[in-house]
Amino acid sequence: MEIFLYAFSVMYSPGPVNVMGLNAGLTGQFRRTAGFFVGVGGAMFVLFILFGYTGEAIISKAALPYLALAGGLYTSYLAFKVYTARVQLTQSSDAPAKALTFWNGFLIQALNPKGMMVVLPITSVMFPAAHLSGASIAAVSALIALGAAGAPGLYALLGAVLGKRISKEVYFNLFNRLMGIALAVCAAFMFHDFYIHIQANAGTL
Repeated sequence: MEIFLYAFSVMYSPGPVNVMGLNAGLTGQFRRTAGFFVGVGGAMFVLFILFGYTGEAIISKAALPYLALAGGLYTSYLAFKVYTARVQLTQSSDAPAKALTFWNGFLIQALNPKGMMVVLPITSVMFPAAHLSGASIAAVSALIALGAAGAPGLYALLGAVLGKRISKEVYFNLFNRLMGIALAVCAAFMFHDFYIHIQANAGTL
């Protein structure tokens, strides 16, 4: 039970993945963003399978800050794309707004240190404590992955509900800028984690 409670509390708190989901809902792309949700869940399932069966043999803790660096760079790219996006409520049918894709979701979740905050404690501490092994690891990993896919989906649904109450393009564009800034802040935290690790290692030399 504590495994799912911990995973839920981390995955459903605000973060880059959920911010992207919220923005998709606000801009009327809730239905077209299903691939993004699947990508997020797919990334979590892959991470849980890798770490659940191999522990730190795949990626050591020493490599996590560099994952944070890569995640910060990718999140910065997404922040720029969201911030500069412009919404047109009267778009022509031959130029629809570009929706988030499966690979957008997979990459941002795979490079998201927040995802590792879910994976590492569960696979290294909670799985052994619960005596999970074999097929049980795959089954629990699949359930957590479904929860991971549902987190940005829930934020997107919330955004869609709010978006229906907004009728002027200027408000959508303002939301885009705010979401872009929020993503930039998330990226800054990732860069900060990388910097702290580098400084700590420099102090031990």
